Amino acid sequence: MVAQKVTSAEVARLAGVSQSAVSRVFTPGASASAKTIEKVRKAAKELGYRPNVLARAMVSGKSGIIGLVVAYLNNQFYPEALEKLTNTLQERGYHVLIFMAARSAGNVDKVVEEILDFQVDGIIAASVALSSDLSNRCRAAGIPMVLFNRAQDDRDMSAVTSDNIAGGRKAAEFLLAGGHRKIGYIAGWEGASTQRDREAGFVAALHQAGVMLHSREVGNFGAEDARGATRRMFASDPPDAVFVANDHMAIAVMDSLRFELGLNIPEDVSVVGYDDVAVAAWPAYDLTTVRQPANRMVAETVDILLRKIEESDAEPRRVEFDGPLIVRGSARIPEGWKT
Repeated sequence: MVAQKVTSAEVARLAGVSQSAVSRVFTPGASASAKTIEKVRKAAKELGYRPNVLARAMVSGKSGIIGLVVAYLNNQFYPEALEKLTNTLQERGYHVLIFMAARSAGNVDKVVEEILDFQVDGIIAASVALSSDLSNRCRAAGIPMVLFNRAQDDRDMSAVTSDNIAGGRKAAEFLLAGGHRKIGYIAGWEGASTQRDREAGFVAALHQAGVMLHSREVGNFGAEDARGATRRMFASDPPDAVFVANDHMAIAVMDSLRFELGLNIPEDVSVVGYDDVAVAAWPAYDLTTVRQPANRMVAETVDILLRKIEESDAEPRRVEFDGPLIVRGSARIPEGWKT
């Protein structure tokens, strides 16, 4: 026999309050006295009542749900960032649904189409890019979206990133100051704005110093691809320093250099990464890297999205946060460099 679902009317009768009072208690942002809240929650617990969030969304037009889209979680930066995003949104009274999507625009579009069916109030897309058609569809549906750690040419799309061009420049300037001239670069996925901008800043700083990029391989932001890129790069005329487009790859590069190629870091080759994930500080890696200011990026992403939810005519914003170079032991430290 299927148990009958407890209704808000039953909770109201047991608590001795009106049905609208029950509704206010379970509606984020609605007001109710402390006494009413205590009585309603006690009655709800006794009866096993749970409010129907989706039904409330159909009435109010607001679900209190944010869709969070991410392409992959093997890079430590994203689990850490998603935890921060989820906690921050929950503190602001929102629930979070996480959706996984492959990096190609077609797969991302399919996932976002599904998200729209959940009546979400807004979408945060982390590490993914959208087609222009889907961006327009979200705008037409009145669903605001913010890109996290990605940007794209659509100037109407809000985006929050670190200053990837400046970060690339810092990596180059550090390696040049350490006396390196045979400098390689292992790129991430070439469809990503983060990859493009980090490389652009890095190469521009090298050229400004009269140094050409010695070698380049593509690691696609993946560990196995990064190991293959390392083997190819060091097969002949190897560089004496490598900038790797993120820490997830840099860790794999360091393992390959040490345990496959028998090289010492930083004596034989310096390695610099990007992100400053937790593993970067482990003594086994002690990775010099450009830090992404994740806390500031998360706070700004949430502020932009919620402002757009509350004010539909709010202008799109693009924000870049400068991140410091964190100097550790994986790269030769220039004489007199302040750490």
